[in-house]
Amino acid sequence: MAAAAKIDPMHQFQIAPIGSDSLVASPFQFTNSSLWMLIVFAAIMAFMWGGTKRQLVPGRWQAAVEGLTGFLDNITRQNIGAEGRKYLPWVFTAFVFILFANWIGAMPFGIVPGAHPFTVTSQFSVTGVMSIISFLIVLVVGFWKHGLHFFSLFVPKDTPFVLKLLIAPIEFVSFMVRPFSLGLRPFVAMFAGHILLEVFGNFVVQGLNAGSVMGYGISALCFVFVIGVNALELLVGGIQAYVFALLTALYINDAVNLH
Repeated sequence: MAAAAKIDPMHQFQIAPIGSDSLVASPFQFTNSSLWMLIVFAAIMAFMWGGTKRQLVPGRWQAAVEGLTGFLDNITRQNIGAEGRKYLPWVFTAFVFILFANWIGAMPFGIVPGAHPFTVTSQFSVTGVMSIISFLIVLVVGFWKHGLHFFSLFVPKDTPFVLKLLIAPIEFVSFMVRPFSLGLRPFVAMFAGHILLEVFGNFVVQGLNAGSVMGYGISALCFVFVIGVNALELLVGGIQAYVFALLTALYINDAVNLH
């Protein structure tokens, strides 16, 4: 009985093949992570399809797609400059993928019998790969445009030589930490939020199973917390997508303009 009531908030993050609970030694397996990544991709494609109509008087759907594109175009132009349009495809892709993955992962699909929702951005392997792509773009652009002069990024202009010896290593370490911190933010936000939802959701069920007045009261209170945390998850999911896109644009700006 105690084992049945045990709360296991980490089980929701387990990657497993569809129809099985354990991985086998094969690179060709269709997992729950793969399934929900395809669901996210399908949702993005369905949303973007509305922006391809090109109506003279856009409807709400087309206006939403065009508004999102314009919003991200402003981020790249304001933070990178005239060359920002070149990097819009990746900034747009990263923002939209993280946003849809975060929001789809926060939907209550678990109430459907047999459904096992999975938030792909709660895996650091996903957000980490995206941050590495952003970091590689920065390196390629930096060395392509400036060659070895790109290393001047680590030394502030007009800094005395003695301070350069101290500041340069610090700036270099800070630069190398960027891909880790960039991918860590959305991962931690989704990971922590889903643990809270799982814990409070279990409290709701256990309170109802208790069958007492106190149990019903605890369930009602925890249910309010679940609604609040879920709303917060939607807000945080949007903020994390924006922060990832903004920081990516700022990092690319460093490579383009060597500030």
